[in-house]
Amino acid sequence: MHCFPTLSLIIVMVALMEDAREMERKPSEVISDNESEKKQETRDEMLSRHRKEISQLQKKEIELKKAAARGSKAEQKAKKKQVEEEVSQLSAKLKEKHAKELASLGYSGNASGNEKSNIDIMVKAIAGVTVTSQPDHSKASKAQQRRDKRAQQEAEREQRIEAEQGDIISDRMIENKKLERKLEPLGLTVNEIKPDGHCLYRAVENQLALLSGGSSPYTYQELREMAAAYMRKHASDFLPFYLSENLVEGASDDSLSERFENYCREVESTAVWGGQLELGALIHCLRKHIMIFSGSFPDVEMGKEYKSNDNTSSPNSSIMLSYHKHAFGLGEHYNSVVPNVIK
Repeated sequence: MHCFPTLSLIIVMVALMEDAREMERKPSEVISDNESEKKQETRDEMLSRHRKEISQLQKKEIELKKAAARGSKAEQKAKKKQVEEEVSQLSAKLKEKHAKELASLGYSGNASGNEKSNIDIMVKAIAGVTVTSQPDHSKASKAQQRRDKRAQQEAEREQRIEAEQGDIISDRMIENKKLERKLEPLGLTVNEIKPDGHCLYRAVENQLALLSGGSSPYTYQELREMAAAYMRKHASDFLPFYLSENLVEGASDDSLSERFENYCREVESTAVWGGQLELGALIHCLRKHIMIFSGSFPDVEMGKEYKSNDNTSSPNSSIMLSYHKHAFGLGEHYNSVVPNVIK
Protein backbone atom coordinates (compact mmCIF):
# COMPACT_ATOMS: atom_id res chain seq x y z
CA MET A 1 0.00 0.00 0.00
CA HIS A 2 1.39 3.44 -0.96
CA CYS A 3 0.49 6.92 0.21
CA PHE A 4 0.08 9.85 -2.18
CA PRO A 5 3.43 11.61 -2.65
CA THR A 6 2.48 14.71 -0.67
CA LEU A 7 0.76 13.07 2.31
CA SER A 8 3.82 12.05 4.34
CA LEU A 9 5.49 15.38 3.59
CA ILE A 10 2.42 17.25 4.89
CA ILE A 11 2.45 15.13 8.06
CA VAL A 12 6.10 15.95 8.77
CA MET A 13 5.55 19.66 8.05
CA VAL A 14 2.56 19.77 10.43
CA ALA A 15 4.62 18.04 13.12
CA LEU A 16 7.44 20.54 12.64
CA MET A 17 5.04 23.50 12.91
CA GLU A 18 3.57 22.10 16.11
CA ASP A 19 7.06 21.55 17.57
CA ALA A 20 8.04 25.12 16.68
CA ARG A 21 4.90 26.54 18.33
CA GLU A 22 5.52 24.41 21.41
CA MET A 23 9.15 25.58 21.67
CA GLU A 24 7.96 29.20 21.46
CA ARG A 25 5.12 28.62 23.91
CA LYS A 26 7.08 26.89 26.67
CA PRO A 27 9.34 29.81 27.66
CA SER A 28 6.34 32.15 27.99
CA GLU A 29 4.47 29.60 30.07
CA VAL A 30 7.40 29.21 32.42
CA ILE A 31 7.75 32.97 32.75
CA SER A 32 4.04 33.59 33.42
CA ASP A 33 3.42 30.66 35.77
CA ASN A 34 6.72 30.56 37.63
CA GLU A 35 8.04 34.11 37.41
CA SER A 36 8.96 34.24 41.08
CA GLU A 37 10.78 30.90 40.89
CA LYS A 38 12.75 31.99 37.83
CA LYS A 39 14.07 35.03 39.71
CA GLN A 40 15.47 32.68 42.31
CA GLU A 41 17.03 30.24 39.79
CA THR A 42 20.71 29.77 40.53
CA ARG A 43 23.46 29.67 37.96
CA ASP A 44 23.92 25.89 38.20
CA GLU A 45 20.15 25.31 37.99
CA MET A 46 20.01 27.45 34.86
CA LEU A 47 22.89 25.59 33.21
CA SER A 48 21.30 22.26 34.11
CA ARG A 49 18.01 23.35 32.52
CA HIS A 50 19.87 24.56 29.42
CA ARG A 51 21.48 21.15 29.00
CA LYS A 52 18.10 19.44 29.29
CA GLU A 53 16.54 21.75 26.70
CA ILE A 54 19.43 21.16 24.29
CA SER A 55 19.13 17.40 24.82
CA GLN A 56 15.37 17.55 24.14
CA LEU A 57 15.97 19.44 20.91
CA GLN A 58 18.57 16.87 19.80
CA LYS A 59 16.14 14.01 20.51
CA LYS A 60 13.42 15.82 18.61
CA GLU A 61 15.79 16.26 15.65
CA ILE A 62 16.48 12.51 15.55
CA GLU A 63 12.74 11.71 15.71
CA LEU A 64 11.97 14.13 12.87
CA LYS A 65 14.77 12.72 10.73
CA LYS A 66 13.46 9.22 11.31
CA ALA A 67 9.99 10.34 10.24
CA ALA A 68 11.45 11.99 7.15
CA ALA A 69 13.20 8.78 6.07
CA ARG A 70 10.04 7.39 4.47
CA GLY A 71 8.41 7.69 1.10
CA SER A 72 9.97 8.11 -2.32
CA LYS A 73 13.44 9.51 -2.88
CA ALA A 74 12.02 12.90 -3.87
CA GLU A 75 9.79 12.99 -0.80
CA GLN A 76 12.68 12.09 1.50
CA LYS A 77 14.82 14.85 0.00
CA ALA A 78 12.08 17.46 0.44
CA LYS A 79 11.27 16.35 3.98
CA LYS A 80 14.94 16.25 4.96
CA LYS A 81 15.41 19.84 3.77
CA GLN A 82 12.30 20.92 5.67
CA VAL A 83 13.52 19.22 8.85
CA GLU A 84 16.99 20.77 8.60
CA GLU A 85 15.58 24.28 8.13
CA GLU A 86 13.13 23.91 11.00
CA VAL A 87 15.71 22.43 13.38
CA SER A 88 18.12 25.22 12.46
CA GLN A 89 15.48 27.82 13.37
CA LEU A 90 14.61 26.08 16.64
CA SER A 91 18.30 25.79 17.53
CA ALA A 92 18.92 29.48 16.82
CA LYS A 93 15.93 30.50 18.97
CA LEU A 94 17.09 28.25 21.80
CA LYS A 95 20.64 29.63 21.70
CA GLU A 96 19.31 33.19 21.71
CA LYS A 97 17.06 32.39 24.68
CA HIS A 98 19.95 30.80 26.61
CA ALA A 99 22.24 33.74 25.84
CA LYS A 100 19.66 36.20 27.22
CA GLU A 101 19.16 34.13 30.36
CA LEU A 102 22.92 33.90 30.94
CA ALA A 103 23.17 37.64 30.39
CA SER A 104 20.60 38.18 33.14
CA LEU A 105 23.11 36.61 35.54
CA GLY A 106 25.93 38.84 34.31
CA TYR A 107 27.52 36.44 31.82
CA SER A 108 27.63 38.66 28.79
CA GLY A 109 30.30 40.15 26.60
CA ASN A 110 28.27 43.22 25.65
CA ALA A 111 29.94 45.48 28.16
CA SER A 112 33.46 44.84 26.86
CA GLY A 113 32.54 43.95 23.31
CA ASN A 114 34.44 40.70 23.71
CA GLU A 115 32.42 38.16 21.69
CA LYS A 116 34.89 35.38 22.40
CA SER A 117 34.10 35.60 26.11
CA ASN A 118 30.41 35.12 25.31
CA ILE A 119 31.12 32.07 23.13
CA ASP A 120 33.38 30.49 25.78
CA ILE A 121 30.64 30.90 28.38
CA MET A 122 28.05 29.29 26.10
CA VAL A 123 30.36 26.33 25.34
CA LYS A 124 30.95 25.77 29.03
CA ALA A 125 27.23 26.03 29.76
CA ILE A 126 26.37 23.43 27.13
CA ALA A 127 29.17 21.11 28.29
CA GLY A 128 27.99 21.35 31.90
CA VAL A 129 31.08 23.11 33.25
CA THR A 130 30.59 25.75 35.93
CA VAL A 131 31.45 29.23 34.73
CA THR A 132 32.73 32.14 36.81
CA SER A 133 32.42 35.87 36.42
CA GLN A 134 36.12 36.62 36.95
CA PRO A 135 37.37 39.86 35.33
CA ASP A 136 39.01 39.36 31.95
CA HIS A 137 42.36 40.68 33.21
CA SER A 138 42.53 38.14 36.04
CA LYS A 139 44.93 35.25 35.56
CA ALA A 140 43.07 31.95 35.38
CA SER A 141 43.84 29.52 38.18
CA LYS A 142 45.06 26.01 37.43
CA ALA A 143 41.67 24.64 38.43
CA GLN A 144 39.96 27.03 36.00
CA GLN A 145 42.40 26.04 33.26
CA ARG A 146 41.53 22.39 33.85
CA ARG A 147 37.82 23.22 33.68
CA ASP A 148 38.38 25.14 30.44
CA LYS A 149 40.25 22.20 28.97
CA ARG A 150 37.49 19.77 29.98
CA ALA A 151 34.90 22.10 28.46
CA GLN A 152 36.78 22.18 25.18
CA GLN A 153 37.16 18.38 25.17
CA GLU A 154 33.46 17.95 25.94
CA ALA A 155 32.50 20.31 23.13
CA GLU A 156 34.71 18.37 20.71
CA ARG A 157 33.19 15.10 21.92
CA GLU A 158 29.68 16.44 21.29
CA GLN A 159 30.71 17.36 17.74
CA ARG A 160 32.02 13.83 17.15
CA ILE A 161 28.80 12.34 18.53
CA GLU A 162 26.74 14.49 16.17
CA ALA A 163 28.88 13.42 13.21
CA GLU A 164 28.61 9.74 14.20
CA GLN A 165 24.87 10.12 14.73
CA GLY A 166 24.58 11.46 11.19
CA ASP A 167 26.39 8.38 9.89
CA ILE A 168 24.11 6.11 11.93
CA ILE A 169 21.01 7.81 10.55
CA SER A 170 22.35 7.45 7.01
CA ASP A 171 23.18 3.75 7.49
CA ARG A 172 19.81 3.16 9.14
CA MET A 173 17.98 4.78 6.23
CA ILE A 174 19.82 2.57 3.73
CA GLU A 175 19.21 -0.57 5.81
CA ASN A 176 15.51 0.20 6.30
CA LYS A 177 15.02 0.95 2.61
CA LYS A 178 16.53 -2.40 1.61
CA LEU A 179 14.38 -4.20 4.16
CA GLU A 180 11.28 -2.34 2.96
CA ARG A 181 11.94 -3.42 -0.64
CA LYS A 182 12.31 -7.00 0.57
CA LEU A 183 9.12 -7.07 2.67
CA GLU A 184 6.77 -5.06 0.45
CA PRO A 185 6.31 -7.73 -2.25
CA LEU A 186 5.44 -10.20 0.53
CA GLY A 187 2.76 -7.88 1.92
CA LEU A 188 4.76 -7.46 5.12
CA THR A 189 6.01 -4.51 7.14
CA VAL A 190 8.00 -3.84 10.31
CA ASN A 191 6.25 -3.36 13.64
CA GLU A 192 8.55 -1.29 15.86
CA ILE A 193 9.55 -2.82 19.21
CA LYS A 194 10.80 -0.85 22.22
CA PRO A 195 14.65 -0.79 22.30
CA ASP A 196 15.13 -1.61 25.98
CA GLY A 197 17.33 -4.72 25.88
CA HIS A 198 14.27 -6.99 25.76
CA CYS A 199 13.56 -6.31 22.07
CA LEU A 200 14.10 -9.90 20.88
CA TYR A 201 11.73 -11.32 23.48
CA ARG A 202 9.18 -8.53 23.05
CA ALA A 203 9.23 -9.13 19.28
CA VAL A 204 8.58 -12.86 19.80
CA GLU A 205 5.83 -12.02 22.29
CA ASN A 206 4.24 -9.75 19.68
CA GLN A 207 4.40 -12.53 17.10
CA LEU A 208 2.81 -15.08 19.45
CA ALA A 209 -0.05 -12.66 20.12
CA LEU A 210 -0.50 -12.19 16.37
CA LEU A 211 -0.55 -15.94 15.73
CA SER A 212 -3.01 -16.60 18.56
CA GLY A 213 -5.35 -13.83 17.45
CA GLY A 214 -5.34 -12.37 20.95
CA SER A 215 -2.80 -12.06 23.71
CA SER A 216 0.50 -13.94 23.78
CA PRO A 217 0.56 -17.11 25.91
CA TYR A 218 3.94 -15.94 27.26
CA THR A 219 5.28 -12.57 28.36
CA TYR A 220 8.73 -11.42 27.32
CA GLN A 221 10.01 -12.22 30.83
CA GLU A 222 8.63 -15.75 30.68
CA LEU A 223 10.28 -16.20 27.28
CA ARG A 224 13.59 -15.17 28.85
CA GLU A 225 13.17 -17.74 31.61
CA MET A 226 12.18 -20.44 29.11
CA ALA A 227 15.25 -19.79 26.96
CA ALA A 228 17.60 -19.84 29.96
CA ALA A 229 16.08 -23.06 31.33
CA TYR A 230 16.37 -24.79 27.95
CA MET A 231 20.02 -23.76 27.54
CA ARG A 232 20.84 -25.07 31.02
CA LYS A 233 19.13 -28.38 30.32
CA HIS A 234 20.90 -28.75 26.96
CA ALA A 235 24.20 -27.12 27.93
CA SER A 236 26.23 -29.53 25.77
CA ASP A 237 24.44 -28.19 22.68
CA PHE A 238 24.90 -24.50 23.52
CA LEU A 239 28.22 -24.38 25.38
CA PRO A 240 30.42 -24.72 22.24
CA PHE A 241 28.64 -21.76 20.57
CA TYR A 242 28.87 -19.72 23.77
CA LEU A 243 32.60 -20.45 24.14
CA SER A 244 33.31 -19.58 20.51
CA GLU A 245 32.74 -15.93 21.41
CA ASN A 246 33.61 -16.04 25.12
CA LEU A 247 36.66 -18.32 25.27
CA VAL A 248 39.32 -17.59 27.88
CA GLU A 249 42.62 -19.44 27.50
CA GLY A 250 43.61 -21.64 30.41
CA ALA A 251 40.12 -21.77 31.90
CA SER A 252 39.14 -25.04 33.57
CA ASP A 253 36.01 -27.02 32.75
CA ASP A 254 34.51 -25.98 36.09
CA SER A 255 35.10 -22.29 35.45
CA LEU A 256 33.65 -22.58 31.92
CA SER A 257 30.51 -24.23 33.27
CA GLU A 258 30.24 -21.58 35.94
CA ARG A 259 30.55 -18.79 33.36
CA PHE A 260 27.85 -20.40 31.22
CA GLU A 261 25.59 -20.66 34.27
CA ASN A 262 26.19 -16.96 35.02
CA TYR A 263 25.28 -16.18 31.43
CA CYS A 264 22.01 -18.12 31.76
CA ARG A 265 21.21 -16.20 34.95
CA GLU A 266 21.74 -12.93 33.10
CA VAL A 267 19.41 -14.08 30.32
CA GLU A 268 16.58 -14.78 32.74
CA SER A 269 17.04 -11.91 35.18
CA THR A 270 18.54 -8.90 33.36
CA ALA A 271 18.01 -6.87 30.18
CA VAL A 272 21.00 -8.42 28.41
CA TRP A 273 20.41 -8.54 24.65
CA GLY A 274 19.21 -11.75 23.08
CA GLY A 275 20.71 -13.25 19.94
CA GLN A 276 21.26 -16.46 18.05
CA LEU A 277 21.77 -18.62 21.16
CA GLU A 278 18.48 -17.54 22.67
CA LEU A 279 16.63 -17.87 19.36
CA GLY A 280 18.04 -21.40 19.08
CA ALA A 281 16.52 -22.21 22.46
CA LEU A 282 13.17 -20.53 21.75
CA ILE A 283 12.50 -22.45 18.53
CA HIS A 284 12.55 -25.68 20.55
CA CYS A 285 10.67 -24.26 23.55
CA LEU A 286 7.90 -22.95 21.30
CA ARG A 287 8.30 -25.63 18.60
CA LYS A 288 8.02 -22.87 16.03
CA HIS A 289 9.70 -22.06 12.74
CA ILE A 290 11.36 -18.62 12.84
CA MET A 291 12.16 -16.38 9.86
CA ILE A 292 14.51 -13.42 10.35
CA PHE A 293 14.57 -10.69 7.67
CA SER A 294 17.38 -8.15 7.37
CA GLY A 295 18.32 -5.20 5.21
CA SER A 296 22.03 -5.74 5.89
CA PHE A 297 22.42 -9.53 5.74
CA PRO A 298 20.82 -12.52 4.00
CA ASP A 299 17.60 -13.71 5.62
CA VAL A 300 17.96 -16.45 8.23
CA GLU A 301 15.61 -19.39 8.67
CA MET A 302 15.63 -21.36 11.94
CA GLY A 303 13.65 -24.37 13.19
CA LYS A 304 12.87 -25.82 9.76
CA GLU A 305 11.94 -29.10 11.46
CA TYR A 306 8.88 -27.36 12.92
CA LYS A 307 7.75 -25.77 9.68
CA SER A 308 6.00 -28.90 8.38
CA ASN A 309 4.12 -29.35 11.67
CA ASP A 310 1.93 -26.38 10.79
CA ASN A 311 0.47 -28.28 7.80
CA THR A 312 0.49 -25.08 5.80
CA SER A 313 2.84 -23.19 3.55
CA SER A 314 1.57 -19.83 4.77
CA PRO A 315 4.30 -17.58 6.23
CA ASN A 316 1.74 -16.39 8.78
CA SER A 317 2.17 -19.67 10.66
CA SER A 318 5.81 -18.81 11.41
CA ILE A 319 7.38 -16.32 13.79
CA MET A 320 8.73 -13.47 11.67
CA LEU A 321 11.32 -11.03 12.97
CA SER A 322 13.55 -8.35 11.48
CA TYR A 323 17.17 -7.82 12.46
CA HIS A 324 18.58 -4.27 12.36
CA LYS A 325 22.31 -3.69 12.63
CA HIS A 326 22.12 0.11 12.38
CA ALA A 327 18.87 0.83 14.23
CA PHE A 328 20.56 2.55 17.17
CA GLY A 329 24.06 3.63 18.15
CA LEU A 330 24.12 1.08 20.98
CA GLY A 331 23.99 -1.94 18.67
CA GLU A 332 21.70 -4.53 17.10
CA HIS A 333 17.92 -4.53 17.40
CA TYR A 334 15.00 -6.86 16.66
CA ASN A 335 11.52 -5.89 15.49
CA SER A 336 8.38 -7.87 14.71
CA VAL A 337 7.33 -8.38 11.06
CA VAL A 338 3.59 -8.30 10.47
CA PRO A 339 1.15 -8.25 7.54
CA ASN A 340 0.92 -4.76 6.07
CA VAL A 341 -2.81 -4.40 6.81
CA ILE A 342 -2.29 -5.05 10.55
CA LYS A 343 0.24 -2.31 11.17
